[in-house]
Amino acid sequence: MHVGITFANTGPGETSEGARSLAIAAEEAGIESLWTVEHIVVPKGYESTYPYSKDGRMPGEESIGFPDPFVWLAFVAGATKRIRLATGITIVPMRHPLALAKTAASLDALSGGRMILGVGVGWLEEEFTAFDVPFERRGARTDEYVAAVRDAWSGDVTSIDGDFVSYGDVYVRPRPAAGTIPIVVGGHSEAAARRAGRLGDGFFPAGAGRDRVIELWDIARRTAEESGRDPEAIELTVGGRPDLETIGWWAERGAHRLLFAAGSVRDVELVGEHVIPHL
Repeated sequence: MHVGITFANTGPGETSEGARSLAIAAEEAGIESLWTVEHIVVPKGYESTYPYSKDGRMPGEESIGFPDPFVWLAFVAGATKRIRLATGITIVPMRHPLALAKTAASLDALSGGRMILGVGVGWLEEEFTAFDVPFERRGARTDEYVAAVRDAWSGDVTSIDGDFVSYGDVYVRPRPAAGTIPIVVGGHSEAAARRAGRLGDGFFPAGAGRDRVIELWDIARRTAEESGRDPEAIELTVGGRPDLETIGWWAERGAHRLLFAAGSVRDVELVGEHVIPHL
């Protein structure tokens, strides 16, 4: 079972020195991966419901700042050698698939194959409005974009004539270091679980309680079987306290990775001292 850090580009990781210190400490502690979060903008006075808190609001002020996930990951890639670099998640329908494929592949190639692409459909309707991207059918748009990204990585040239994007034969270079990048589907809805089963290499039902995660994981695995895919090939990533009891509970239920939010470098060091050696 692996342990990773989520919300890595927030809090102590928002500044250049904080990001560098966090990444280096995590790698030295034996942490497997760093996971970033994304909002390109936060519209003032937004009314959409944040799905991961009881009051429906994101933590902190609307004006809170955190670096772009790909820029942040590229920055810490230069300060590290082994730790994996993950978006957790990037809002796929707000990024053109050719640009997303290019950015992720560039980061993966330059970091020596350390990229994990966490994807999601987004929840903040006002953010979509700011970029003139329809909020409706964002799930279907995400499915089409993910397929386009995979094709851009896999072929000599790529083209698509879809419902949401169309382009002729183009080259997307560089290719990922291993030819592709693992795609982890985020979200705690049944639609997200089914999406993970259909097209994901992993599933990250962030914000869901234990019982709900198990329900969604079952849906993802059943969907994989119905889609002719091997459910054993899909990894489950969960959030929780980075203690041995919690990690053991999830490991028994088939989880592959547990993510926790680190409030300081010392939090990371403690996990490295008291948890990682026993995994």
